[in-house]
Amino acid sequence: MEIENEQTENISSTELDNLSDTPFSGDEENAGSEEIKTEINGNWIPATSINEAKINARAKRRLRKNSSRDSGRGDSVSDNGEPPKSGVIVPTSPKGKYLDRRSRSGKGRGLPKKGGAGGKGVWGPPGQVYDLDEVDIKDPNYDDDQDNCVYETVVLPLDERAFNKTLTPIIQEYFEHGDTNEVAEMLKELNLGEMKYSVPVLAVSLALEGKASHREMTSKLLADLYGTIFSRQDVEKSFDRLLRDLPELVLDTPRAPQLVGQFIARAVGDGILYSSYIDGYRGTVDCVHARAALDRATVLLSMTKGGKRVDNVWGSGGGQQSVNHLVKEIDMLLKEYLLSGDVSEAERCLQELEVPHFHHELVYEAVVMVLESTGDTNFKMMLDLLKSLWRSAVITTDQMKRGYERIYREIPDINLDVPHSYSVLERFVEECFSAGIISKPLRDLCPSRLAAALFSCPAVQVILEARMGFDSWEPPTQTSKDVKFPSIYEAMLWN
Repeated sequence: MEIENEQTENISSTELDNLSDTPFSGDEENAGSEEIKTEINGNWIPATSINEAKINARAKRRLRKNSSRDSGRGDSVSDNGEPPKSGVIVPTSPKGKYLDRRSRSGKGRGLPKKGGAGGKGVWGPPGQVYDLDEVDIKDPNYDDDQDNCVYETVVLPLDERAFNKTLTPIIQEYFEHGDTNEVAEMLKELNLGEMKYSVPVLAVSLALEGKASHREMTSKLLADLYGTIFSRQDVEKSFDRLLRDLPELVLDTPRAPQLVGQFIARAVGDGILYSSYIDGYRGTVDCVHARAALDRATVLLSMTKGGKRVDNVWGSGGGQQSVNHLVKEIDMLLKEYLLSGDVSEAERCLQELEVPHFHHELVYEAVVMVLESTGDTNFKMMLDLLKSLWRSAVITTDQMKRGYERIYREIPDINLDVPHSYSVLERFVEECFSAGIISKPLRDLCPSRLAAALFSCPAVQVILEARMGFDSWEPPTQTSKDVKFPSIYEAMLWN
């Protein structure tokens, strides 16, 4: 019997598949008493043993096909070999094996790992809301002080090198847009630390190299930043630094002492500096430049009461001032020049007005002063001034021409108040042409007294009407290139 069982176990699965599923016919079952044997590999094996082996092999195949990892999907069979229930889809795609999140170890109930919250790139099950983690007192890394800890961004204070590198572009951009609020917001984001007093120092140093409008904007900036960015003590410390640095500032800006003095006077007028600040230096200053700056500030503060003159110490650019104000400034400039005779100072004052498009007003006012004067002093001084401004290219050809054309148009009205204005104008225009200030066509446009007299003569009007075909003739206020006079009168009228 043992030999037969060993032979049955050695039968291959192929041989068992080739065996018939119904080895017994109806007659053989009815026989019952006779034992039927089959020869396999030369051995005779009873039919009952072969039948049992086939049943065991078939069960093993079903178990291998329906493993425990597929038991939850409805494709497994029960122990009695029942097929899966209807309506359950059996996964047949090979890719489904790798996308399935159920355990592949053959253990467990076949449910998804970590409740569906596992896998790469997964932060938890869908719909889960994470709360703040509570501090575990039993944590080995627990610290008692971390409960009361406050975290905030720390901005390191600027050193001198980083200060100049950071603030220089800010102030230079301010000279372009002129918005003090934007500068204040940018400075609040920086940790200036002990470098707050350097803000006025840097602003004034850059303004010394700029124009008068830049210095006016700098004074406004210091007044607006006072109280929010720096205090009065910082302002005093900054001007102390500027007075000490004057010997170096003079190398780049020769007028630095006078300009720093004007900044001090303007700061006192704006209320960001005490007037006693200047008195504190009295008798204790050894530097010549610092003493000149303090003297300049003292003179400006003592000129008028209330600081009205100090508020306009820098003047303003042409784009920020009205025409009436510019006319007054030019008139004052010419009167100061007639008193001092300093051509370079007059030229500097004209450039500080920053109105190159309005220089024709200076030409006009200068010629009017010449016409209204009685001696030759104003004649020569105005000629020298226009000659200097022309050679230095401060006044362009176009502005010079526009100034003289205004005089030509208004000479009849001027002649009513100044009877000898025609002769003086002819003489002054001729001198300007000889000096190269005006061109020959511009000189030829100058009206003369003889031409004005001829135009007003009734006989000349009749002749002109007859020769030129005019129905009616009115004396023009000036001669013109477009008017073609008869040849018999041309030389007389133009000469």
